[in-house]
Amino acid sequence: MAENAAPTHQPPTDAPTRSTVRSLLRLKPYAYPIRWYLVGAVAAALVASGAVLVVPLVLGRIVDGPIGHHDQAALWPLIGLLLLLGAAEAGLFGLRRVLIARPLARVEATMRDDLYAKLQRLPVSFHDRWPSGQLLSRATSDMYTLRLFLAFPLVFLVVNTLTFLAGSVLMLTLDWRLGLIALVPAVPLILLCTHFESRYSAAARIAQDQNGDLATVLEESVLGIRILKSFGRQRTMARHFAERAELLRGTELRKAWMLADLWAVIVGLPELALGCALAVGSVLVAHDELSAGTLVAFLSTALALRWPVESLGWLLAYSNEAGTAADRLFDVLDTPEQAEPEPASVVSNGDGIRFTGVRFRYPDAPAGTPDLLRGIDLHIRRGETLALVGATGSGKTTLTALLPRLYEATAGTITLDGQDTAQLPLARLRELVSVAFEEPTLFSASVRENVLMGAPQAGPEQLERALATAQADFVHQLPQGVDTEVGEQGLSLSGGQRQRLALARAVVGSPEFLVLDDPLSALDVHTEALVERALREVLGDTTALVVAHRPSTVLLADRVAVLAGGRILATGTHQRLLETCPEYRELMSGESALEASVTR
Repeated sequence: MAENAAPTHQPPTDAPTRSTVRSLLRLKPYAYPIRWYLVGAVAAALVASGAVLVVPLVLGRIVDGPIGHHDQAALWPLIGLLLLLGAAEAGLFGLRRVLIARPLARVEATMRDDLYAKLQRLPVSFHDRWPSGQLLSRATSDMYTLRLFLAFPLVFLVVNTLTFLAGSVLMLTLDWRLGLIALVPAVPLILLCTHFESRYSAAARIAQDQNGDLATVLEESVLGIRILKSFGRQRTMARHFAERAELLRGTELRKAWMLADLWAVIVGLPELALGCALAVGSVLVAHDELSAGTLVAFLSTALALRWPVESLGWLLAYSNEAGTAADRLFDVLDTPEQAEPEPASVVSNGDGIRFTGVRFRYPDAPAGTPDLLRGIDLHIRRGETLALVGATGSGKTTLTALLPRLYEATAGTITLDGQDTAQLPLARLRELVSVAFEEPTLFSASVRENVLMGAPQAGPEQLERALATAQADFVHQLPQGVDTEVGEQGLSLSGGQRQRLALARAVVGSPEFLVLDDPLSALDVHTEALVERALREVLGDTTALVVAHRPSTVLLADRVAVLAGGRILATGTHQRLLETCPEYRELMSGESALEASVTR
């Protein structure tokens, strides 16, 4: 792969007009609550730097005074002053760290909390488009970069600039001729830094995006380790990881070369100017136009300004890193959320679930392709269970995802007891609708916490009832029973056990509306029969939409709807559709086809 290949996520389209300063200014709401800590840190560092600039004056006084006049008695107070200035510098720089360490940790936590909360509010379509590693890198490495910027570069950009200005004034005051010589490199350095900023910022953004791509590969490798080992594809994934790592390495090396070039000039030009000033100063001292003490004070001041000047490269580089990290943070925070309707008092009419003219296409669907759902009209009466069947890829799972608004319908309306779901607050809608997905997802938590995620207010009796309905009594055989941690993704359990816990999570709150996406696909025949028997009681008290692939699941329903070509092709009882709908007979082929021939 090419070393400069594009990352998964490019900078915004307005990147050429991007400004690091504008990007960093967007952090103001986070930095404002700790502004006085930052002011205190800047003040402490400024006073410490001021102490550093006083040292050359004391040295000049020593050379022209006690040394020049061989007055040993006058030397000791000045040496004591130097020690005092050194101690003050060390203490004040230590105070700066103490002042901002805890507040900045709080700022980092606040930014990370805001990012996490935003990710929870964003629609599923957003998460479909974004690799998880990109989001993880924003929540970890980018947050760390921003905290360090507020702790060091932000403070020292102010402190070093003011120190440099004060030192320049001091050098010009000591001798304006030498001062002008020493300050000549300032103009080319300003031009160079301006050029460096634009180039380094683009490279920093690419590196951070490539770091997110690398995190994605790593996460996929960890989560899919069983598949990789089963198929012996560890080397393939390792090669893929190495390619991504090599891309990142190339970008980081490019950044290092840019910084090295800048640093060479930043260090070299001032040293050259200082050498010229030393030569001219020596001539002036030889002609008695300048005292030796003044020359020592001037050179000491110039040396004291080496850190403010040489740190410029590091400060600029890190500020650009922080600016791109801020851009990446606000890439997510600026993403529009689903509009929340105003709460309205709508009287339920007991109409059940109704789809009217519902259309849907994925946002990234190729232009010119037809909608996945092309006008769904479907009514599930209150208290009824409807099975939804269709060929693979017909849109069954997508249709069920529209009900809790995991995706927003492109057109049409969906109502629950006469209430338009688009007008219901999401929190209220998801209290009404409970979902069990075909691919069960469990979290690194206990069995109890995973199941009660479906109804946090549920008590022990409801928990046990839900576990019994899902035939999940196996949890009582676990080391700590329902308090046993199931591990990441629940991979310490079998597929059937995970599916049963996901089903228990869906029914624990006795929801008014229930969506089950082929919830029994991972169960053995015996367990499936037991779950179906228990489910019939649950389904008798709710309005349910069940995605079904097998005849046994279809038989749980009062009616069946056949989805084909983006529309509902037919609805009716299982037996009626076997007799009248060839597509349904084909879907239910095998046992059902034989059953249909016998009944005829």
